[in-house]
Amino acid sequence: MLRIAVPNKGSLSEPATTLLREAGYRTRRTGRELVLVDQPNDVELFFLRPRDIAVYVGQGTVHAGITGRDLLLDSGVEAVEHLALGFARSTFRFAAPAGTMSALADVAGRRIATSYDVLVRGFLADRGIEATTVHLDGAVESSVQLGVADLIADVVETGTTLRAAGLEVFGEPILASEAVLITTGRYRDEPALATLVRRLEGVLRARSYVLIDYDVRADDLHRATAITPGIESPTVSPLQNPDWVAVRSMVPRKDVNRVMDELYEVGARAILVCELLACRL
Repeated sequence: MLRIAVPNKGSLSEPATTLLREAGYRTRRTGRELVLVDQPNDVELFFLRPRDIAVYVGQGTVHAGITGRDLLLDSGVEAVEHLALGFARSTFRFAAPAGTMSALADVAGRRIATSYDVLVRGFLADRGIEATTVHLDGAVESSVQLGVADLIADVVETGTTLRAAGLEVFGEPILASEAVLITTGRYRDEPALATLVRRLEGVLRARSYVLIDYDVRADDLHRATAITPGIESPTVSPLQNPDWVAVRSMVPRKDVNRVMDELYEVGARAILVCELLACRL
């Protein structure tokens, strides 16, 4: 039975649970159960703290887990990123009092407040910079004002919180993070894990595409299918009127309105767009 660790709270929890549900796994809990058995899929889901998931995976207690790339790298365990999942994106940056630091070299010899000590120390060591990390579990923005640190290393989204604390980002980003499926080398080739990956990829790809159907004159088919080439090739079917054909194709979701406009311009009609729930490409 494949054991999968799932975040039980925070920004990772709901998207991870939704992704697994759309991939066909049972995720509905009646209460606050920590373990959920999905017998038909031969899977056990363990609902754990996001920061602990890499530890459980690294020790082989569970076969795979969903956590943040930042939490994986900060854990220091023997686990590896197996599949990027595309949600819970964030950027880690250094920030210091406005006007005091402008380059990574300015960090040398300073005190850095962060919740990600291992990640930050590894980043600096790779660049030959020595500094002291001060571990805080949260609200690191206040650490400089309170004299605990000279600068911080933390997640930056809009920067509003930093500016309110009189801080500004500088230097290169420490890390671009997102939710990832992790495992270990021991389980990387497990057939059950391969099935999980195919299912997750099917949902993720389906979220990026829509299915478009339209009718077009046979004489205009070449121009229309140039707009909607599909993955391998579009599906073309005859209609009762021999002068027209029906076409079905997958198109990137972000391009769908432009594609519809271009199809209409070349004579396509009855243009319909449908959502995809999952796919295998």
